[in-house]
Amino acid sequence: MTITTLDPSSSSAAARQMPSALTVISFLLVGLWLVIAAFPFLWTVWGSFKVQADFFSKADWTNALRGTNTIAETGSAFTLRGYEGAWVQEEFWRAALNSCIVVFFTVVISLTFGTLGGYALARSGKQYAFWLLMAALVFRAMPHITLVSGYLLPFFEWNVWGILPTTIIVLVAINQPFTLWMLHSFFLNIPKDMDESAMVDGCTRFQAFRHVIIPVMWPGVITTGLFSFLLAYNDFAVTSMLLSEKNETMIPAIASFLGTTQVEGNVMFAVAAVVSATAPLFVLIMFFQRQIVSGLTAGAVKG
Repeated sequence: MTITTLDPSSSSAAARQMPSALTVISFLLVGLWLVIAAFPFLWTVWGSFKVQADFFSKADWTNALRGTNTIAETGSAFTLRGYEGAWVQEEFWRAALNSCIVVFFTVVISLTFGTLGGYALARSGKQYAFWLLMAALVFRAMPHITLVSGYLLPFFEWNVWGILPTTIIVLVAINQPFTLWMLHSFFLNIPKDMDESAMVDGCTRFQAFRHVIIPVMWPGVITTGLFSFLLAYNDFAVTSMLLSEKNETMIPAIASFLGTTQVEGNVMFAVAAVVSATAPLFVLIMFFQRQIVSGLTAGAVKG
């Protein structure tokens, strides 16, 4: 009778080969997804330094790579005509400034009321807290265009249409249910013992909220603030309907660069403006990536 023994080294080698093959496949799939997802933006960034005849060349798409018409028109393979036209000629900087004002106040107001309201509802044992959250959820589910149409008549009647403050109010109203729900869920993850311990030590309810609870759930606040930022920053329906031309934000301004069937636009101005508006988002995400991941995965507190 013979006893067959397994070679530990061969089994371990086989075990190492399987994960390595899966790892390669995973990297290939992720790489393919990144190429597909990132290609439109990278192509737009590249094309923003070309003339329109190259970027929208029907004869040969490689003209956009070589810059054939760009060289013929400007003497160089790259040009800043699109950026100069958008930022200087069309004064895109005004739209960028308006976007900064709208986004800043929308995020600050939404987070202020969201943290206070979310904390109150999370610590309340009353039945009305549930129904308030349900009402907020229904309000958030409604299309933005439906909500905006209801503001138009009173804004015209009160002569407050077209200015930034009224648009900020509407964006806060639309965004508030989301911040309320999200921050409410974060507060639920924080044990009530922390509040009670702080109050036993002499803190008031608000002092416990400010000095104990908020520092613990800071990743959740940043995550919610980022989503509030994206809503106000990328909004088109609200800002295009409630802001006048001189007060428009970046997204409506980009749309105006494209022109209409009656008015000819400049596509390269729009391409350069798209790159200018998108670049800050990458910087923001990279800067707050740790807080965002922590907020989305771990919630507010561990233990």
